[in-house]
Amino acid sequence: MGDFNILLEPLRTFSAELGIFLPRLAFALAVVAAGWWLAKLAKFALIRGLRAINFNVLTERAGIDGFLAQGGVKADSVEIFGALFQWTVVLFSLVVAFNSMGLTYITDLLTRVMLFVPRLAAGLLILVLGAYFGRFMGNSVTAHCRSTGIQDAELLGGITHYAILAFVMLIALDQMEVLGDIVRLTFLILLAGLVFGLALAFGLGGQHVAAKLLERWWNRDGHGPR
Repeated sequence: MGDFNILLEPLRTFSAELGIFLPRLAFALAVVAAGWWLAKLAKFALIRGLRAINFNVLTERAGIDGFLAQGGVKADSVEIFGALFQWTVVLFSLVVAFNSMGLTYITDLLTRVMLFVPRLAAGLLILVLGAYFGRFMGNSVTAHCRSTGIQDAELLGGITHYAILAFVMLIALDQMEVLGDIVRLTFLILLAGLVFGLALAFGLGGQHVAAKLLERWWNRDGHGPR
């Protein structure tokens, strides 16, 4: 009889652990199901809210939606923000579910991913606002140059637009913590080298070109643009 009890001991241990695990599994599945439903509801509410404040008009004028369409992305910026918010809620529910089951390694991994999604959304928001501001400033410079008679107005407007866009992209990538210190310093060094090289080329090898451009943009008597 004692030998029989010894043989049944592993089965009893397994039954006890299974009795503890099954309620945790049921709770985790319920949390995931509720989280998925809440995530879909949150996505719908966010998309409706952004469209209500005409955020899609802002992204369209900023050129973000056109860029996505050229890349083969069928969703617009508003739907992408909604999807990011949805997956944030889903990841939060998964973190709660796996934490209730005691799977700390998976919980830590999902927590890192979940914390990255808001930074990604913030970076995209900075990119949208910066792209809109860059296009606005580019159009303003172009219109001002045309109204004052300065030639190469489109060139100056394009330089303004893309210079602001490059700076905004750097800020967005830094917000998402994609750029490390080495990459950031390398970018700044390359930018400084490019500006220094253009200054040397413009000052040493392009004196005649600079004189022609200045003569074209401004009168010789210094009374302003033609």
